[in-house]
This record gives sequence, structure tokens and C-alpha cells, in this order.
Amino acid sequence: MQVPWVEKYRPTRIQDVVGNDKAKKEFVAWLNKWLAGKPGKKAALLFGPPGTGKTSLVHAAAIQYNLELLEANASDVRNSSGLERRIKRALMEQPLFGKRAKIILLDEVDGINPREDAGGLAMIMEFIKVTRFPLVLTANDPWNPKLRNLREQCLLIRFKPLGIRNIVSVLSEICKKENIVCDYEVLRAIAEQCKGDLRAAINDLQAIASGKRRITIEDLQVLGYRAKQADMFEIVRTVLAAKNPEYAKSVLSIPSLDYEILMQWLSENIPYQYSPSLQAIADAYDALSLADIFLQRAKRTNEWSLLSYTLNLMTFGVAAARNKPPFRFVKYQFPRKLLILSKTKKYREARKSVAAVIAKKCHVSTRTVITEILPFLIIIYKADKELAKKLIKFFDVSFRTFENIVEKYKI
Repeated sequence: MQVPWVEKYRPTRIQDVVGNDKAKKEFVAWLNKWLAGKPGKKAALLFGPPGTGKTSLVHAAAIQYNLELLEANASDVRNSSGLERRIKRALMEQPLFGKRAKIILLDEVDGINPREDAGGLAMIMEFIKVTRFPLVLTANDPWNPKLRNLREQCLLIRFKPLGIRNIVSVLSEICKKENIVCDYEVLRAIAEQCKGDLRAAINDLQAIASGKRRITIEDLQVLGYRAKQADMFEIVRTVLAAKNPEYAKSVLSIPSLDYEILMQWLSENIPYQYSPSLQAIADAYDALSLADIFLQRAKRTNEWSLLSYTLNLMTFGVAAARNKPPFRFVKYQFPRKLLILSKTKKYREARKSVAAVIAKKCHVSTRTVITEILPFLIIIYKADKELAKKLIKFFDVSFRTFENIVEKYKI
């Protein structure tokens, strides 16, 4: 399995964490006071948009200062008992493996819901009182009223979105280490589209670089939907977090809304937003599946009056799910189906061209060839290449083209 580049190239020194120099200085000064036994605030709250280096800075500091790092996602640990079980003992025990001290990292504390995650915030406040080691919290939005008491107990350190130049520099360095030649225009385009989120930029670079030694501007087609992604995050959040279904329908007034893409985004992210309520997840998927049925029927019959049912079900219907959990911030994911389709575009085009030639010879549809003939030709090719050559010749298909489909694209 390929190691994600965001992990493979995570900085191991504080000076290698790009951008936010002021934030880094504040953090290092706070950490040095802690290690000298004279902490001002016992906890630091690093806040700012995703991908700006908050977590990476803590990881780099742990390595550079020879600290044992204990990390947990506060919104995953969820309630007070979960936090206590995972963290509290570690706050008091000595570090292992000859480490100088410990540093404790609680990510995404703004993802804790005071009602749903009973006692979670109170438990973190208790951690701050009893900890014998530096305690670091991170948040995207620390200004929620529920975090007021927590803010007062922490040193607030702000992280800003990274500049294009910083992001291009990191991407260029990764390309050198991966022996990839990449045009500057490609790196700049990725940096511009990620809106200051270095993690997203590195993920995008890895997506388009897969299996390549040179990347050109044409390869950016893999990221065809990234330009709209920032807006799509907000659109999806509007639908899934709507307090009343009518508010969810407001997204339909957005000019040039691609409702088919929105369906993919909703399908990918419903479990993240509506967990742990299985009732809400089931209701939302029921509404979305009905929306898809009406959409496909409209396409098949040209009865576009059915489209109104699709739009209502995918917004009003999804938002009307029963037993929805209280809203909490979650990180939405880019639809995996769209990424897979982008990565397999060349394969699907080659397969379709071969299937079209065979379909004409056999007097069947291209779909029939793809589902009923090609699979058997591939089996024959793997068992008896000479027989496969004769069959492919009979179908008037280039054997080399067929081999490319089988071998290059790993059918």
C-alpha cells in the first residue's frame, strides 16, 4: 500500500514546518517554558484552517525535543470516559523509552458537542489542571461559545492559511525526492486551488502523480472538481446541518449548481456528519437513493419534470432525516467515486474503443461487449495467448491495444 505523502514528508524539525513563523515562535517559547518547569499557561490552543501546520508542528517538536508524543482526536474519543481512559493516566506517568518528557496532543477539540459528548470539555479542563506535561489542543474554529472556558485556560496561537509560494516550495521539494519532473504551472495551479491548505495540495499532487515520472498541465484534469471543492464543502454542510429542511433547499438557488456532483458529495459524507445515529444515516440514504431513481428515470424517459423530485429529495429529504445528532464540525471527504473515475479515465476510454469495434463485428451493444465478451477474452488471454491472438484478429482489434488494456490497466 502506498504511503500517503502527507505522512511520508511530514516535517521532522520545527524549522521545516513552512509558514506561520509567528505562530511557531510563540509555540516554541511556550514549550521551552514548560520544559524549564515554568509554564505560563499549561495548555496551548493552536487554531486555524485545516492544512496550515498545527499538527505537523507538534509532531516536529516531539522529534526535535526528544519527547514522547501521545495523540488523540478529541472528537473521536468523544465523551469524558473515553478521554479519561485514553489520556488521564498518561498525564501523570513518566515517559517511556528514555524520552525527555511527554507532549500530549488533542486534535479537533471544536468537534466535541457538549450535549452529545457528555463531559468531554469538562474533562479536558480537568486535564489542564492536573497535567505534568505540555498539553496541546487544536481547533479550526475556537470561537464557539461552548469553548469560552477552555480558551481562557489556554495560550491561543493562531495559524493562517499558507501562501502560494510556500506551498509551491513544498510541492517542488516532494517532486525532487520522488524523481518527478513537474511543470511550475502545475504546482502553482495546485497551490492556488487548495486555498492555503498544504495537506490538500500534497494529496492532489500525489493523486495526479500516480504512476508518472512527468506531470504536465493536462494531468490537472484528474482534479477536475477541485476548483469547486471549497464551495462544495459549504454546500454539503448547508444541506446536512440544516436545522429545518426548508433551509437545506436554499442551495438550489446557487447558480450553476451541479446536482449530480452534489449527490456524490452527500453520499460520501452523510456517515461523517450523522454518525452515530444509524436512524439518521438510513433516512438520509433512503432519500438520496430515491433522488437517484428519479434522476435516472428522467434521463431515460426525457421526462424532466421528474427532476424536481430529485432536487427536493436530495436536499429537503436528506435534511429531514430523523434523530439527527446535534451539529458538530467534521472534515468532509472528496468523493472516492470521482477520484476513481478520474484515475481510470484512460483505461475506460481504451476499453470503450475496443468494445465498439467488437460490438460492430458481433452486432451487439458496446455494453454487452464490456460485460459479457471482454471478460472471457481476458481469461482466454491469460490462459492461452496464441488462441487469444486469433480471436482478437478475428474481431479486427489491434492485439497490442488489447494487451495494453489487460496489462497496463490491470484488468
